[in-house]
Formats: sequence, C-alpha cells, structure tokens
Amino acid sequence: MIEKYFFIAILMFVVGLIGILKRQNLIMLFISSEILLNAANLALVAASKMHQDLNGQVFALFIIGVAACEVAVGVALCVLWYRKNGTLELKSLKEEA
Repeated sequence: MIEKYFFIAILMFVVGLIGILKRQNLIMLFISSEILLNAANLALVAASKMHQDLNGQVFALFIIGVAACEVAVGVALCVLWYRKNGTLELKSLKEEA
C-alpha cells in the first residue's frame, strides 16, 4: 500500500522536472518547483508512515513553510519583472543580461 505513495511521488517529481526543463514562463517554473517540493513531501510522509516515525512528517511541515516563502518572494519578483518588461517569458531575462 505504501509503495503506491512512493510511485505517485516519483510521478509528481518527474512531472515537475519536465515542467522546469520545458517551460518558458516564470510562473510555470514556480508551479513546477512547487510540484517538486510536494513530491518530496509525499515521499517523506510515506516513509514516515512506513517506519512509524514522525520525523518525516515534521520535516515535511518545514518544507511546506519554505515553499510558502519561496512562492511569496517569487511572485513578488515576477510582478516587478512584469511591470518593468511587460512579459514573463524567459527570453526577456536573457535579453536583459
């Protein structure tokens, strides 16, 4: 039963990794990174349940807090970048440098 959760975590991680590698929009990059973090959380919670230990669940809570901070800062930077350039495409980042 627990193996199903690990399989779903692996699938989520692959989807997030493909999203990071293929997307050209900054917002989609942030969403893909959130999928990666949620995959890690799912694996931690499943391992915690498998070993009957709460350490994985506590660590997953800390990851959720870090992910919330990442989203807040990332969206704020995206808003500033959109106000400056009018686009969130990665090509505009390369042109600026």
